Parts: sequence; structure tokens; C-alpha cells
Amino acid sequence: MNFPEKYLDLVSNDSKAFLFLATVMRDGSPQVSPVWFSYDGEYILVNTAERRTKERNMKQRPRVAMAIQDPNDPYRYLGIRGEIESYTHEGADEHINALSLRYDGKPFNIRAGQKRIIFRIRPLHFDEH
Repeated sequence: MNFPEKYLDLVSNDSKAFLFLATVMRDGSPQVSPVWFSYDGEYILVNTAERRTKERNMKQRPRVAMAIQDPNDPYRYLGIRGEIESYTHEGADEHINALSLRYDGKPFNIRAGQKRIIFRIRPLHFDEH
């Protein structure tokens, strides 16, 4: 599915837009987290630590909803519904470091014993606002 062209600025490598990620809890209730993310031209990439609620939810229930809000205009945002395509530990430390440099301007401090994981999310539907 093609990403809407007029929102590509929100997913560019220099954008500091946050993605609000909604996952589904075991009891069916929603759980939302603001996250750093990247876009590889096909998938939205979300990096998290193992044992986080969103990590468990995405592994067990792969349907997610997201909103990317324009940091310069809070009334402009893109809603997305998607599905977890895959996840991996490979390259996850480097990915979170790149995100930290982009969003915070400094390297990411991975806590001792923390294991990072990247989720590849396939967008299935866009709600343009």
C-alpha cells in the first residue's frame, strides 16, 4: 500500500514526529504508547525493549493502529491501521541509536541486560486528516 504522498514529510529521516501506537491487551482493551519510529519506504519500524507491554501485545495480537502527528501543526495527523509483518533483534541496537540521534541528538544508552527488538509494521489503511 502506497504511503500518502502529502504525509511523506512526517516519515522522512529528519522528521521528529512521534507515532502513537495502539496495541490490544489480552482482555481486548487498547494500550497506547508514543514512540520513535522510522519508515523504510514500505514498513513502519518501531523499536522497543523486550518485556514491555506493547512488545507482548504485538507478538500475541499483530493488528495495530497508529497516528503520526505533525510536530508543527497538532491538527494535522495521519491515522494508520496495520499489521505486524515480522520482528527481529538483528540491528535493533543500531536502529534505536539512530532514532536517538535523530530525535534527541545524542546516542542511546541501552541499559545493561536490555534486549532491543524492531517490529516491521505493514500499513493496511490510511485515514488522512
